[in-house]
Amino acid sequence: MFDPKIHHRRSIRLQGYDYSQAGMYFITLCTQKRECLLGEIVDGHIQLNDAGRMVQTVWDEIPSHYSGADIDVFIAMPNHIHGIIAIVGAGPRACPDSVEPQANGQPQATGQPQGVAPTGLSLSDVVHRFKTMTTKRYADGVKQKGLPPFSAKLWQRNYWEHIIPNEVELGAIREYIQNNPAQWELDRLNLNQVRRDKTT
Repeated sequence: MFDPKIHHRRSIRLQGYDYSQAGMYFITLCTQKRECLLGEIVDGHIQLNDAGRMVQTVWDEIPSHYSGADIDVFIAMPNHIHGIIAIVGAGPRACPDSVEPQANGQPQATGQPQGVAPTGLSLSDVVHRFKTMTTKRYADGVKQKGLPPFSAKLWQRNYWEHIIPNEVELGAIREYIQNNPAQWELDRLNLNQVRRDKTT
């Protein structure tokens, strides 16, 4: 269930906060238009489809691409993901692929130079790569496995983030993520629930 006390839009990030410093961050990404592209909830459990399993794999690969990042609890829901990313120290930015898919699933060259940037790792670096890689692999799946095409972009431009200040809140957020499928019918990210609320 969407909780405004936990979720914060990226556009209102804390002024002056160094997002490359060590710490743990709770993030939420939604698919564009909140389309249910990643699976379905059955009896309170998430049943991931090929796209959802791919998203899980890209999340699991984060530490292998960034020496300064680690991952914690994660879940892919039908139209969004929740996860905890730990920035454990400064490190080089990973370079995402230089081919970015268009809305029709066809790749287009972005002209992004390859190599290692000399700047420190930040949360936005990790999220950007996650979005880029999942978009590319989903577009490949449209062509190779017949996945439903996404509309314009796979993910919404913004994402929610929350700095986890202590162990107590970390435990509460872990529990929230793990229980998310069971709360799907009440989830504000569930478009069916939003429509029901508008008619009552």
